[in-house]
Amino acid sequence: MDDRLCRLEELPDPGSKAFAIEGLAGPEEIFLVRQGDEVFAYRNQCPHTGGPLDWMPDQFLDLDKRHIQCATHDARFRIEDGFCVAGPCAGQALQAVAVRQESGWIRLVPATGK
Repeated sequence: MDDRLCRLEELPDPGSKAFAIEGLAGPEEIFLVRQGDEVFAYRNQCPHTGGPLDWMPDQFLDLDKRHIQCATHDARFRIEDGFCVAGPCAGQALQAVAVRQESGWIRLVPATGK
């Protein structure tokens, strides 16, 4: 399995991009958010509604590019840890996905299922 999602330079700074991956329970959608040289990954699922967060393809950030924003009800999440700081799911968090950077690539860290 190729665990490469994209090259770091393919992500805008700051910016976001969605990916379809094969999860333990089947296909799922995740997204990456870049801030400088750091990249954070989360499942594309709001903890409040269970629906996707993006309002347009690859658009997960608010207009100021300071928070991840849910398109359904305007909840705001910190980029660095997915914690909800405003909205109906305040205090909850997005589900993080493990990624790593290697040789300029953002790579998915495979789940073990254990």
